[in-house]
Amino acid sequence: MRTKSHLREIGIVTTGRSDYGLLKPVIQALLNERGVRPRIYATGMHLSKAFGYTVREIERDGFKDLIVKLPILKGGDDPVAVASSISRATARFSAEFNRRLPDLLVVLGDRFETLGAVAATLPFNIPVAHIHGGETTEGAVDEVIRHAISKMSHLHFVAAEPFAARLRQMGEEPWRVIVSGAPALDTLAEFEPTPLDLLERRIGVQITRDTLLVTYHPETRRASDTARDVGALLEALDRFPAGMIFTAPNADPQNSIVRRRISEFAALARNRTIVASLGQQDYFSVMHYVGAMVGNSSSGIIEAPSFRLPVVNIGDRQRNRLRAQNVIDVPAGASGPIIIGIRKALSRPFRSRLNGLKNPYERKGAARTIARRLAAVPIARRLLVKPFFSDGRRIG
Repeated sequence: MRTKSHLREIGIVTTGRSDYGLLKPVIQALLNERGVRPRIYATGMHLSKAFGYTVREIERDGFKDLIVKLPILKGGDDPVAVASSISRATARFSAEFNRRLPDLLVVLGDRFETLGAVAATLPFNIPVAHIHGGETTEGAVDEVIRHAISKMSHLHFVAAEPFAARLRQMGEEPWRVIVSGAPALDTLAEFEPTPLDLLERRIGVQITRDTLLVTYHPETRRASDTARDVGALLEALDRFPAGMIFTAPNADPQNSIVRRRISEFAALARNRTIVASLGQQDYFSVMHYVGAMVGNSSSGIIEAPSFRLPVVNIGDRQRNRLRAQNVIDVPAGASGPIIIGIRKALSRPFRSRLNGLKNPYERKGAARTIARRLAAVPIARRLLVKPFFSDGRRIG
């Protein structure tokens, strides 16, 4: 049931470190809006010890009283476990919505846990606002999930105009689509990196301009090739003597293969380490200090350009995603191209070309734009009933 409070209760779904860093500025902006009460649904990897139990980061940020914990992850990382987790997400969120119904639900991106949560809104007629829709990641099942969530959503906050155009192409009415920019980048306006000596003590490795930040996830469209792909990555990395900081993969199918191989590789040298979660402050600080980023994380596409950080993007997971000139694309499954890509990324000529680089995802005040729209949009039939829009007119 909905509360009788005059406050508009806005639920925010966060599934792990990857989306929480993007949503945190939105949560903070909502707290500054009059007549709004945010409610954080922490689920998925946030509540798993294997993934660092990162709900504690949300609590440390001062949001403890706003959190509802909804554990959903099923043990294992095979397709059955992932499908079961989606089902559990729908069931858990349905039970929570039956207990206390938000006026509006905010979701971000393309996680399978988020898909289950959004599915639960349908019988309750809860309007959904989707952040970072309209993007493409053709090498991951996330591509399909993102577009499915977009069609179940009622408002869209996109990072750049090409994504807005794609949503309009999908039949979304133009008034529903707002080009806000990426909210995670708001925090960079006042960002001060953690002092290098303190950061090194926390992480346990020395950080230089040759240090590599490595984040690699399975390409879920080619899960059977995961062992080969991560093997080629590690073979390439072994050619570089500098320090390496690995962040753990997400809870995607076959993530245990990546986790195990990286852990074994990191244990072979004192200047390599693997961390479950750095937290946003230290993660951004690492991006500030290291020489290059290697892997296939969306943060190499969305956030790294703001640090003028060279990125070696491996394989198809981020295929066709809008990118800046800091990104060097190389194929997965063979060490040679990755080695060439890393050498280029660490070279002085390539780094010098990134001076003055503009991030295509950056737009001033993204979180404030999102929060104000969420606080003001009338929750009425016009929002809830979605006609198909094409060629400048409603269809049907």
